[in-house]
Amino acid sequence: MALVEINFDGLVGPSHNYAGLSLGNLASASHGGDPSYPRAAALQGLDKMRHNLALGLTQGFFCPLPRPNLRFLDALAINADAAGAPLPPDQARLRAAAWSASAMWTANAATVSPAPDTADGRCHLSAANLVTMPHRSHEWPDTVRQLRLAFSVTAHFAVHDAVPACFGDEGAANHMRMALDHGAPGLELFVYGRPGGRFPARQHEQASRAIARAHGLDPARTLFIEQSAEAIAAGAFHNDVVAVANERVLFAHEQAFADPEGTYGAIRAALPGAEIVVVPASAVSLAEAIKSYLFNAQLLTLPDATMALVIPSEAWDRPAVRSWLDGMIAGNGPIRHVLPVDVRQSMANGGGPACLRLRVVADPATVDPRFLLDPARIDLLAGVVARHWPEQIDPADLGSPALAEAVIAARAALLDAADLRDLA
Repeated sequence: MALVEINFDGLVGPSHNYAGLSLGNLASASHGGDPSYPRAAALQGLDKMRHNLALGLTQGFFCPLPRPNLRFLDALAINADAAGAPLPPDQARLRAAAWSASAMWTANAATVSPAPDTADGRCHLSAANLVTMPHRSHEWPDTVRQLRLAFSVTAHFAVHDAVPACFGDEGAANHMRMALDHGAPGLELFVYGRPGGRFPARQHEQASRAIARAHGLDPARTLFIEQSAEAIAAGAFHNDVVAVANERVLFAHEQAFADPEGTYGAIRAALPGAEIVVVPASAVSLAEAIKSYLFNAQLLTLPDATMALVIPSEAWDRPAVRSWLDGMIAGNGPIRHVLPVDVRQSMANGGGPACLRLRVVADPATVDPRFLLDPARIDLLAGVVARHWPEQIDPADLGSPALAEAVIAARAALLDAADLRDLA
């Protein structure tokens, strides 16, 4: 079985909006109340997928989840039939939560352990419960439906429900895997936060430990690492805002972890040959790293075995970040290419290139082919987006019957075109 890394990007949904619902996500908060552009956002995401395909990589996608989520509103006794009528502020935020398109950030969809790491030799995926934020807490049942469709061959995959909601789990955004190559046994790194700081620590240690047990991971090749409190307080609401790993390489900010030297020592002991690239705060401050999303990047192995860092164009445009990256490329380090991409609509809501993808190491032949992309299939999806996605949404529009009808119809058109009516 030929194992490769497949990046499954979330297609930005037709209800993409800036309601400013994510506490601790500075970009989301700063753009709360601004108009959003769902059509442009989805086309930007599809262009990023094209970019990966052009690099010679295997690329997949996930569909938007059904929005507005009327079951969520019913459970909260909020009258969806009141449509766009004024609501008290607390209820208005909950109505906005029912419209959220945040499932586009598939790094939060699940935690993935590839077959070489697990006791039963299958790839295990555990849906994230996302309980810390109301607008994301209702995603996981629909996420599990999609995962079980895409990875339905039980001889190769095991898809788990979310861990109990007493422990917060935010998926692969707080999980990294290192290995000498994608198909080799790996070292799995679970990063968690301690509560009590300025912003909530979204990943709980016990959630990570429960997932490691469910996946049948070898304790000798599993590390539980505390994220630094200063990173969370500065706005690194997920570990992937300050660190990213790929094969033997960890790329991290100096202030990413509570015990950096202990973390690096444990990685090197468990994975001889690991290479750790640390960006010092003296070169790129923590605030600059978070604002630029330098680390919310896709660190990829290209077909020629070199590594590339796919970063948001915002990072490339910032002088301190650009200067450090230029120096890195001029050196003889393991990351040889820096590739900027435009995902501005996602960035304005707090999600960069890494947020938009879930990495799954698997044989593509074992995945439902409807979720895998080639240029023609991307053209098909782009055509649906161009015809059906709203051009603009103002947060005040949320609850509008006309907008709800348009959003539901747009998703239905996508499912029809992609032959994924199973998700209706």
